Amino acid sequence: MNRISLRQFIRKKPSSPISVSFSSYGSSFSQTIKRKTKTHKQLGILNLVSPTTDCAENRQTHLRLIQDFLPIPTNQFAQKRASDDFAHSNSLEETSNMLETNFLNEEESIVDASALSHALSLCASSRSLKSGVQFHCLAIRTGFVGNVYVGSCLISFYSKCGELCHAYRVFEEMPVKNVVSWTAIIAGFAQEWRVDGCLELYSRMRNSTLKPNDLTFTCLLSTCTGGGSLGRGRSAHCQTIEMGFDSYVHVANALISMYCKCGNVEDAYYIFERMDGKDIVSWNSMIAGHAQHGLAVQAIDLFEEMKKQKLKPDAITFLGVLSSCRHVGLVKQGQFYFNSMVEHGVKPELDHFACVVDLLGRAGLLEEARDFIVKMPIHPNAIIWGSLLSSCRLHGSVWLGIEAAENRLLLEPECAATHLQLANLYASVGCWDQAARVRKLMKGKGLKTEPGCSWIEVRNEIYRFRAEEWSNGGLTEISAVVDSLADHMRSLGYDMHEEEADDDLDTSVS
Repeated sequence: MNRISLRQFIRKKPSSPISVSFSSYGSSFSQTIKRKTKTHKQLGILNLVSPTTDCAENRQTHLRLIQDFLPIPTNQFAQKRASDDFAHSNSLEETSNMLETNFLNEEESIVDASALSHALSLCASSRSLKSGVQFHCLAIRTGFVGNVYVGSCLISFYSKCGELCHAYRVFEEMPVKNVVSWTAIIAGFAQEWRVDGCLELYSRMRNSTLKPNDLTFTCLLSTCTGGGSLGRGRSAHCQTIEMGFDSYVHVANALISMYCKCGNVEDAYYIFERMDGKDIVSWNSMIAGHAQHGLAVQAIDLFEEMKKQKLKPDAITFLGVLSSCRHVGLVKQGQFYFNSMVEHGVKPELDHFACVVDLLGRAGLLEEARDFIVKMPIHPNAIIWGSLLSSCRLHGSVWLGIEAAENRLLLEPECAATHLQLANLYASVGCWDQAARVRKLMKGKGLKTEPGCSWIEVRNEIYRFRAEEWSNGGLTEISAVVDSLADHMRSLGYDMHEEEADDDLDTSVS
């Protein structure tokens, strides 16, 4: 394994208590290693005959034991132990401390590609951009930045920290790429829902000598899910069948989510029914898919079938069931399933409380929803108060709506949507002066709402439409169709009125 000294580029910090302590005991540390090496080998032989519990747990493989008996120079023995400890640390703080303790010394110090990869993975998991950049610099100085595994970890790190441009730059500068590198950059674009970018990268990968694996297709399908691209998702589905990855459980789960969120519940259920070895994610995806489309009966039936098969539901399962109840107004059923969570060993979280508040609010049980919020064992968040505010506006309860708006503004004082909802609430009961006052307050704070966006897929191409956007060339034809649909809805007795969508709650469930 390639190793390189850190002494030539890491400056010692005499003021650091760790550095001073290590240098003070540097000579005794080397002598201790010499004395313990022979003892360690002897104990290793005894452990082969009658291994102790601790030794049996610490010995990872037979290869590790054999390597301990090989003639290793004393300094290399110490370096090997330090590097192994560094690579197997479980926290970013522990890794940083080991780096300072083991590598900032006057002896020969080493760091390898596996240790750097592990450290970057920890930085990615904790979204620690500052620490990850420092390890990136370390990789550059040691020359391991050209290592394919270090490069792949850098791509994942920058992607998870929201720095997609830096991730792509690392990817482009890699001298050697493997399937992990390609999958990492595709996953980065998928995280940002860059459908076109993902497909372009996937096409480039197919044109190279490398073949995508199951994780590559999982990332590709998640991109189609987020972008609502059903046609491209179908194409990816065909390729998973061609390459034999459709039988993989996680690929099938990604297909179920893709079809559900793209509006094709029938195909999602077809895949679900023919899956071998369904896991909790499979059931949750199908229950949530039915809930998103208002198919509460089917979602509840799946939940009951899941319990019959002795599969324990989790928090996401109940979130899907509660969401299905709130979409169609099943108040009693929703309350029943919420109260049954504790019986299944699941502790209700904020999202579950938000579903119940929205369920009661949509049914017009506003006082009951307010009492439910007041009696919550955990502090309600802005989404919960926003849900009550939306229900108050829907049912014309001005003063309760004002209370909900004030509580939400305490949590999110700069939320433009809350100000707008409050203004609309005043307007719905004819309090125009109050509505104008709230809008003036918004203008004074410089608050603006993000325009809503919808899209449609025609012949594998996505067309997006933004509210208050007049640049669309087919605006006249689109407006005529919308007016025709509105007239048809009025003829069926539907009362037309403006309502803003509660996006925060919907996205928390999906």
